[in-house]
Amino acid sequence: MTAELVRGQNHPLPDTPLEIRVSAGHPVVALATLGDADGRVTGAERVAHPGAPALPGIDVPRPATAEHRFAVDPAALPETVHRVSVLLVLPPGTSGPDRFGAVAAPFVSVCDQEGRALAEHTLTGLDRETAVVALELYRRQGAWKVRAVGQGYEGGLAALLADQGVARPAELADTVLEAAARPPASAAGAPRDAARSVSQDGTGGGTISYTHPRRRPSAPAPDPAPAPTVPAPASGEADPASPYPAPVAGDAAGWSMDERLYNQVWGMFEDLARTAAAYRSARDFAESRLDQELDQVLADPRARIGGAGDAARAAAKARHDDLVERAREVLDRDLDRLAAEAEVVEPALPVAYARWDNPAWHAYGAPDEPPMAVRLGDLHLPERPELRIPLLVRLPLERGIWVDSGRDRSGAAGALDTAELRRLALDTAVAHTARLLAVHPPGRFAVHVLDPAGSGTAAFAPLVETGVLAAPVARGAAGVTTVLEQLTERVDLLQMALRAGAPDALPPGLDTARQLLIVHDFPHGFDDRAVTRLRYLADEGPSAGVHLLLVADREDAAAYGPVLDPLWRSLLRLTPVPDDHLADPWVGHAWTYEPPVLPPGSAVLRQVLAQVAGARPQNRR
Repeated sequence: MTAELVRGQNHPLPDTPLEIRVSAGHPVVALATLGDADGRVTGAERVAHPGAPALPGIDVPRPATAEHRFAVDPAALPETVHRVSVLLVLPPGTSGPDRFGAVAAPFVSVCDQEGRALAEHTLTGLDRETAVVALELYRRQGAWKVRAVGQGYEGGLAALLADQGVARPAELADTVLEAAARPPASAAGAPRDAARSVSQDGTGGGTISYTHPRRRPSAPAPDPAPAPTVPAPASGEADPASPYPAPVAGDAAGWSMDERLYNQVWGMFEDLARTAAAYRSARDFAESRLDQELDQVLADPRARIGGAGDAARAAAKARHDDLVERAREVLDRDLDRLAAEAEVVEPALPVAYARWDNPAWHAYGAPDEPPMAVRLGDLHLPERPELRIPLLVRLPLERGIWVDSGRDRSGAAGALDTAELRRLALDTAVAHTARLLAVHPPGRFAVHVLDPAGSGTAAFAPLVETGVLAAPVARGAAGVTTVLEQLTERVDLLQMALRAGAPDALPPGLDTARQLLIVHDFPHGFDDRAVTRLRYLADEGPSAGVHLLLVADREDAAAYGPVLDPLWRSLLRLTPVPDDHLADPWVGHAWTYEPPVLPPGSAVLRQVLAQVAGARPQNRR
């Protein structure tokens, strides 16, 4: 059964040689890029194009024509290759069209060794673009999939290559297009062998085989079967009826388990984003097509006689329902797979990535090095709210954090009274602080607290009583001024030393640990000078190891008007209650953010903070 993919949709592929067929209404240049685990193309040697058509595992066509056939062997691709992007470009300097919107929609299919189409995609919706990523083959959990992309670039091939991280993209684009314009060196008109394989050395000469030198021969590709709608068993054993391998924690690129789990979580995040996008795109297409067909029925006078109109409307509705149902089946299949992976990955996460109810916290020990990232909550989409993706933020923090205690920016927040919401916001900030302290080595992360009115005494008690703060909680306008002066001076000294190229030329006794400043009840206790210093710390502090955690309601600072707009924009806004304000970097979905929640009655936070305090160098015996 051939899968007809809409933009963003994916489909599993066998681990055997494949052929990619391209059909366009006008000659196009076809090429492929080989990306790493982050999708970046590390150099021109990772681009197969008419001037260099053969790379290990892939062979692309040479001339610019309306029909192309790629040979791809996933098993022969280097282990560092995780993504193969198929690119189509309109050749410049010809009498033909200068944009994809002026030609018939290109059609791309992925076929097995016997020529049977496994997946197909029609690139619709293009207009002024002259280069397009048609589809991509990508490695996920040890298996290969194909995803329909259809992303076009008005800036042409150079803009496309730049977006994939290629160095000097304009030069490479010129090389590709010049090579495509040259006639092939071999006899013109010789038929291209559709079943041609790729040699391991990339020369394409002699007897060519798909056999990987370090692998056993692959079994013949099975007939494509409908994907299962049940997840793999939680025990980790593969379901014999499933074409997917069983999910494994840490089955991603990376040198350490920390890196592999981080990359795996982000891979799940991307898969869920694109899977939901494909479903929504298919659903929107079905709605649009139904509206068009109903309009045609109403515009046809013959449909008003007898039951012809009712029959046409019923047929249009049936086609709509069938398309939506098939899209939902694919969505459920992918969500089931991601849910099964989440069940395996979540228990394996280290404390920096784990929820507060994870047993890993009961075996907590102070780390020797900080991790790659820290978990600041969970994300989910309405298609399956119970499927949560950890929100992992890289360390060191590149921007400050704002825990929004306002009531008018979230439906859940609007249901709470102001006092309760402010309490939840401060508790959330304390939980973030405890985690940041716990994941840094002893003595390498210091915390300061500004509580001018003293209204956060109860919430700050775990930090004060366990002794993890660098100094007593600062109160009143004088306390605000003193702490801000100290941290501003620290940022100035570090920046001057770095600019002078003398990072060791710092005053003796200067604390080199990273600093976190928690500001509560902003702007209470702040004058204009203090506000200016706070903005300075938010902008310049992260590069000098000073980070801001602001707990505030934006309306409380409304008197400052647009002066504070840069401050709010510079911070990562988080909420103490669920709120759909975060967007992913791939398709821009509105994700519902869930703040970290401590188990009811749990003492884990205080226990961890006590261990953090006890592990500090000055507290060791």
